[in-house]
Amino acid sequence: MVLDEPKSSDEVFDVNGLKMVIDRELLGKAKAVKVDYAVYSMGSGFRLTSELPVGGAECGSTACQC
Repeated sequence: MVLDEPKSSDEVFDVNGLKMVIDRELLGKAKAVKVDYAVYSMGSGFRLTSELPVGGAECGSTACQC
């Protein structure tokens, strides 16, 4: 996550008074994107989740849990 100004290729959402900007192409790949604020023992911060796979492992490899 970064601070950014919307571009013509972005989709803009107003969430509880906050402007969220995401590239339309990325949104198409990620489908729904969930933004949470999480508190951990070592600190806190934003956590983003989506249907977009993260990492380089492919299904079927020993590093991937499918």
